[in-house]
Amino acid sequence: MDYSYIDKNVADVRARMARAASEAGRAGEDITLLAAVKYVDTDAVNYIHTRCGINDIGENRVQQLLERWDKLEHDGLRVHFIGSLQTNKVKYIVDKVCMIHSVDSERLAAEIERQCAKIGRVMDVLVEINCGREENKTGVLPEQAEALCQKISEMPHLRLRGFMTMAPKCEYVAEYEKYFTETYNLIIDIWEKKLYNIERPIISMGMSGSFEAAVRCGSTCVRVGNILFAE
Repeated sequence: MDYSYIDKNVADVRARMARAASEAGRAGEDITLLAAVKYVDTDAVNYIHTRCGINDIGENRVQQLLERWDKLEHDGLRVHFIGSLQTNKVKYIVDKVCMIHSVDSERLAAEIERQCAKIGRVMDVLVEINCGREENKTGVLPEQAEALCQKISEMPHLRLRGFMTMAPKCEYVAEYEKYFTETYNLIIDIWEKKLYNIERPIISMGMSGSFEAAVRCGSTCVRVGNILFAE
């Protein structure tokens, strides 16, 4: 199959990221473009990695990750888990992914700790914040984030790297920016207060419909799927 249309999509997204970064007085190269591959076949994933230079991909489903694992071009590839993760599925991915973006409870963190201890690995994790306080979405409420960070910091096989959030579906850009700005300010407050600021936090926010707003509001990693792979 001819995947050359992906080249144009990647170039377009990168250009839009660069413009948004420039508008915010930021360096575009400081922001990671992560390809969300939930609805994508493995050949397209390999194409965007080997031909377009996208080294970070995000998987939403454990089963899908396992089914395609042996078919991936792994050289230089970093696989992130970005979807909701059940505790009984943790054991299947801790030896495969470089980071889990969706830690939203002490129970899940404890299971990741337990499984990583078995294989002698330290896992990079992000705390997921439900910035829109939506009942149908995962993530801790903003006021609960600091307590979860404290618990994770006590687990020797977890390394807290930052935070992830997914804004509610918004009609206007200003609405996205409101959620992202509030989340960014909370993140910086927690990070500095808890002395994690030995290095700057990873802030994973922004998707296909909101990544430019997220970049303007401080995101360091955008999770883009549909517009990268749309013909």
